[in-house]
Amino acid sequence: MSETSHTSNRCYRHPDRETFVKCQRCGRPICGECQTLAPVGVHCPECVREARGSTASNARPLGRRFANAVRPSGGRPIVTYTVIALCLVIYAIQFLTGGDNSPVTTLFWYAPIQTASQPWRMLTSIFLHESPLHVLLNMYSLFLAGPALESMLGRVRYLALFLIAGFGGSVGVLLIGSPQTAVLGASGAIFGLFGAYFLIARRLGGNATQFLVVIVLNLVIGFVPGFGIAWQAHVGGLVSGLAIALVYLETRARNRRTAQILLIVAIAALLLAATYIKLAFF
Repeated sequence: MSETSHTSNRCYRHPDRETFVKCQRCGRPICGECQTLAPVGVHCPECVREARGSTASNARPLGRRFANAVRPSGGRPIVTYTVIALCLVIYAIQFLTGGDNSPVTTLFWYAPIQTASQPWRMLTSIFLHESPLHVLLNMYSLFLAGPALESMLGRVRYLALFLIAGFGGSVGVLLIGSPQTAVLGASGAIFGLFGAYFLIARRLGGNATQFLVVIVLNLVIGFVPGFGIAWQAHVGGLVSGLAIALVYLETRARNRRTAQILLIVAIAALLLAATYIKLAFF
C-alpha cells in the first residue's frame, strides 16, 4: 500500500489542512505552504531536498521508481502519456494511409449529420488529427496541462474528465454547428482540461493566469475566419471541463465519493440527453 493511501486529501505535513494538490514526483498531498513550483506541477519539501542533493533522478532505487510509475494516483502521468502516444500512433497511420482520405479518418471523424447512425464518432474523433502541426500543437498543449492535472485528480478522475470533455466538445458541435461540419482533434478535450485546471487552481489559491490567457487566445482564434477551427468544440469542451472540475472541488471529502460519482454520471447523462433532444426535435 502506498504512503498516500492514509492521507487522502490532507496535507502529509499538516493533517488539519485539506488539499487537492499532490507532489508531482511522489504523489503525496501538499497544502499551499508546502508547495514548490516545478516545470510541471509542484513538489513537496522532501522531493525538493532530494532533487537538490542528487546529481540525477536515476540515482533513486529502482524499486521506488517502479512504485511511482504504477501507483494508482500520483507518480508518473501514465494516462496523459498513453493518450499522447495513442494520438501520435493513430495520426501516423492516418498519414501513411492517405491523410484526409485514409480509411481511419473517414471511419472515425465526426460530423453532426452522422450522429444518429454512427454516434461513436463523437468520441473516436478526438483521437484523430488532420495535419502534423495540428497533432503536435494539441499534444504539446496536453503535455503542458495533463501531468499536473492528473497528479491532482488521480488517474480515474482525470480520464473521466478527458473523455467527458471530449464528448462535450462533440455535443457543442452538434448543438451550435452546421450539420455538415466535419471535426476531428483533441482540442475539445484539452479545453476541458484547461478549464478544469484554471478553476481548481483558482479555488485552491494557485496561479492559473497562464491557462486563462491560453483559453482566451484560443477561443478568440476560433472565431477568426480562415483558420478552420471548430470553436463549437472548444466551447463544449470548456463548459464540460468546468462543470466536472466544480463537482470534483465540491465533493473532495471522502464521505462524498458516492455523490461525486453520481454527479459525474449526471453530467455525462445530461450531454447524452442534449444529443437525443437535438436529434429528436430539430
